[in-house]
Order: sequence, then structure tokens, then C-alpha cells
Amino acid sequence: MDTIIGKDGNGAILTLTERSTNMLLMEKLKEGKRPKPLARVVWRLLLPYMGEGVKTITTDNGSEFAEHKFITERLKAQVYFADSYCSWQKGAIENANKLIRQYIQKGTDFNDISDMFIKKIQHKINTRPRKKLNFNTPLKEFYKHFY
Repeated sequence: MDTIIGKDGNGAILTLTERSTNMLLMEKLKEGKRPKPLARVVWRLLLPYMGEGVKTITTDNGSEFAEHKFITERLKAQVYFADSYCSWQKGAIENANKLIRQYIQKGTDFNDISDMFIKKIQHKINTRPRKKLNFNTPLKEFYKHFY
């Protein structure tokens, strides 16, 4: 789990990725990096996969994740924090954010980005074949495991 921040720190996009299939979930945060609204969005996005689908979540030490106890209690999943300056400890989400940046450049004002555009990016990334997945798509591999 991570966030991508917009121009001048205004606006944020929450990104979540499933490590083994690289399935990406993302949503523009209406209230920016505020911890309580962010935790509610995480809970809503992961609720369908609660139990067998969500066991752990790894994130960085950003203040936006201060409501990690809410996430842990609601999803029954442990939240872990990567060590400072150790981005390789959450490599899957860092790679997903790099792919997102192909569509949303640094310095972009997130007020100019619609929720529909965010969903289109998510769909494009989830339907992109990956060598890691034997050239299957994250979407196809994800649903093999969970449905």
C-alpha cells in the first residue's frame, strides 16, 4: 500500500497491489492524505477479499497510514511498516507506482484528473501482460486465485 501525491502536495491517489499477481487497486483520495478517510478507502477496497485474500499489508511510515489499527481491526489483516529508506521491502507497490507514472506525470495537479481516468489507468495496468506471470495479465492471474 502506498500513496502518490499530486502537484504541491495537493491531492493523493491510494495504490494497493497484490504481491503474487501484481493486481492493482487504486483510488483518488477526495480528502488527500488524511489518515481516517484513507483507512476507510482501504477497508472498502479490500473488503471483498477479506479473510483468505488479505493476510498482510506492507506500507511505509507515512503519516497518512496512522490509522493502521482501524485497517487491522476491520480486515483482520496485519499491517507491517517497511524500514525507512528501504523501498525494496515493498517492491511490488513501488513498481506499480512507476507504471502509474507513465500515465500521470510528476507535477500533475490531481484536481484535473477524473475518477474515470484513474479507473482506466488501473484497467490498463491490470490487463498488461507480465513476464513474471508467464505473459498472463494480473487480472487473469488474480481471479484464478480468488474466484
